[in-house]
Amino acid sequence: MKAKQALSAFGALSQETRLEAFRQLVRLSPDSIPAGDLAHDLDVPPSTLSSHLAILQRAGLVKSERQGRTILYCADLDGARDLLQFLIKDCCRGHPERCAQLLEAALPACCP
Repeated sequence: MKAKQALSAFGALSQETRLEAFRQLVRLSPDSIPAGDLAHDLDVPPSTLSSHLAILQRAGLVKSERQGRTILYCADLDGARDLLQFLIKDCCRGHPERCAQLLEAALPACCP
């Protein structure tokens, strides 16, 4: 991931509704959810959420799939992984054992 892509992802996540939408999609992963259901879960008007999801999608953090008249959304875990890798690239000056605490902190958040 290049800095420009990372900045796009951080910009997308720097708004409360988009951050909550992304976190909800990560919680549901690997499953997808219809946009209307996600809007209901977040108590956001569907048209507003649609704009937020488009921003997250352009940033590479969300994927969508059309099924008939319904659009299903899911977290793009590859994009999220790339963003995390961007953040910790070259961590600890090439001594991965020094990054153990960082990695240990991430795993329980993912797999409690």
